[in-house]
Amino acid sequence: MCHYCGCREIPLIKEFIAEHEAVTNAAGDALRALDAGDLPRVRALVTSMTDVLLAHWKGEEDGLFAVMSQDPEYAAYIAALTGEHRELAAFLADLDLASPEQVALLRTAVADLHQHIAKEEDGLFPASLTALTGDEWDLSIAAWRTAHPGAELSPAG
Repeated sequence: MCHYCGCREIPLIKEFIAEHEAVTNAAGDALRALDAGDLPRVRALVTSMTDVLLAHWKGEEDGLFAVMSQDPEYAAYIAALTGEHRELAAFLADLDLASPEQVALLRTAVADLHQHIAKEEDGLFPASLTALTGDEWDLSIAAWRTAHPGAELSPAG
């Protein structure tokens, strides 16, 4: 993960990264529960992951992604990220833990999620520092707030 540009200190980016960490922690716990044969725990963790991801994606897509995709330089990159959101959402919605094939795909999906997050944290988020105007940051923050009713952004620093 990138730690050089300072984007992690921007409150909105800080929240996106915190959500990434919550999801990857739940995903790791789900895989460990899977290895232990604790399917009820796996189901609960996958449900938790899905809830966080749905709000997270809404905040990203309606805000930062919408603003940045207006620039042709970022449009294809963001379209690919959005496609990955859709694929994972569909997979999680239909996940059958009784199916060995689906369980194997869950392991792959978790690995793919780590790669997806790296694309955002190492590519898109640092680029947002120079790509967005003040008004575009405001729109992006408003979209995050709409996706997370009652939540507040953590302060910078």
